[in-house]
Amino acid sequence: MKKNNHFKIVITGGPGGGKTTALDLFQRELRTEVKIIPEAATTLFSRGLNRERTPERMKLLQCSIYKMQINLEDIYHNLYSDRLLVCDRGALDGLAYWPEDENSFFESIGSSLEKEIARYDAVIFFQTAASVNEDIESNNPYRSEDSRAATLLDEKLKKVWEQHPNFHYIPTSSSFMLKIAHGLITIQGVLEEMRKR
Repeated sequence: MKKNNHFKIVITGGPGGGKTTALDLFQRELRTEVKIIPEAATTLFSRGLNRERTPERMKLLQCSIYKMQINLEDIYHNLYSDRLLVCDRGALDGLAYWPEDENSFFESIGSSLEKEIARYDAVIFFQTAASVNEDIESNNPYRSEDSRAATLLDEKLKKVWEQHPNFHYIPTSSSFMLKIAHGLITIQGVLEEMRKR
C-alpha cells in the first residue's frame, strides 16, 4: 500500500450484526497494516452522555456525533498515513437516528449525501441477526435496542449505505462463525483491492 493514499473503509450495520467481533479479529490479524477508528457514539455514551428522545435533543446529539466522527477520521488520517483506516461506523450512520427527513440532516451538518459517500473507499455492511429473529445480545453495554428497533435501524442504515459504489453486504447466516468468516474475507478482499491502487 502506497504511503499517503489514506484509504478508508466503513464497517457498519444494525445492532447485533457481528461487526465488533469482526473488527477485533481483523485488528489482531493485520495490526501493522490497519488502524481501527473507534465508534464516536459509543465513545460519547461511555463517558456518561445519555441517549436523547426529544427531536431537538436527538438532532443536537447526532450533529455532535457526526462532528466527532469527522474529527476522529482526520486525526487518524494525519497520524497513520501508511495504514488502511477502518471506521467502526461512518459519518452517515447518524441519518438512521435522525428524527426528521434526510434534507434536514444534511442541512444540519452542512454536507450532502454525495460528499459523505465520497469520504470512504468502501463500505462493509453486517446485517443484524434480529432480522431473522436471532439473539442480538451485544458486548457493547451502550447499545440498548430490542430486536424490532435493531431491524428498523438495520433497514435504514442499509438504505443509506447501499448507495455507495463499493458496497459489500454480509447477510446473517445460520452460523455466526460463518458470517464472521465471510465478513473477514470481504474485508481482506477490500484491503487487497486497495493495495493494488
